[in-house]
Parts: sequence; structure tokens; C-alpha cells
Amino acid sequence: MKIVITNDHAATELKTELLFHLLGKGHTVEDMGSNGDRAEYPQLAHAAAKKIADGEFEFGVFLCGTGAGMCIAANKVHGIRAIVCTEPFTAKLAREHNDAQVLCIGARVVGRELAKMIVDEFIEAKFEGGRHATRVETFMAFESRQA
Repeated sequence: MKIVITNDHAATELKTELLFHLLGKGHTVEDMGSNGDRAEYPQLAHAAAKKIADGEFEFGVFLCGTGAGMCIAANKVHGIRAIVCTEPFTAKLAREHNDAQVLCIGARVVGRELAKMIVDEFIEAKFEGGRHATRVETFMAFESRQA
């Protein structure tokens, strides 16, 4: 899979760990994040989310201190459904039920090994469609009305 990963300065170590984890599983990963320099997560999240919305990448893994800031910024990009996850079950259901394309994790909230489990569940889960597709269409209709 083609995945974009981005992070601010608070999540550089976790980004490095997850980058190697994803590469080790055979994914193509582009790093659009900070390498430790102070970084503004709204710009980083927007740039990476835009690449997903434009079809360049299937998924994104966005990291900051809590995951919340990256999630808010990513969700401002038309067509993006981002979720903050602190455990694997929500990550799995965010894909299966909400067709989320962006996973946001807080480096100050989630440890490295748990973050790997969350990422794996998110990436491996498949959107179920059916009744969930109607709900996703409703999300997107809300977004289109506000554009």
C-alpha cells in the first residue's frame, strides 16, 4: 500500500519507529514530517491529507503530541475522514465502518508497540460498505453542502 506519514516535532521518534515498521511490512511510505525541527502540524497535516484526497496515497499516518491537532487539520481537507486512535479496536472500526483514510496518533499518549498494533489494524481492515456506505455518503453530503 502507498502510505504517507507526517509528524510534528513532538512525534519524531514515533514517526521513525512507525516508518520502519511499515516499510518492513512491504508498504511504500513517503515521509512528509519533521525530523525533529519545530514544525506546525496544521500545514503538515493539510499537505499530506491533500495528497490522499488527490489519490496519490491510500492512507495516512499523522502524528503529533495528542493526535488531536493533526486530526482536526486533516479533516479540513475535502474528502478526508481522519480519526484519532489510542487502541486497535477503534482503528479497525474506523476503517470498516467509516472508511477513514487517515489515522492520527498521539506520541505523548500511545507507546511505540501499541502504536504499531493500532497502525496494523487500521491498514489491514477493509471498508465493509453496505449500511456503512450510506453513512459515509451522508458525511460527504454534509461536507459538500458546506463547501
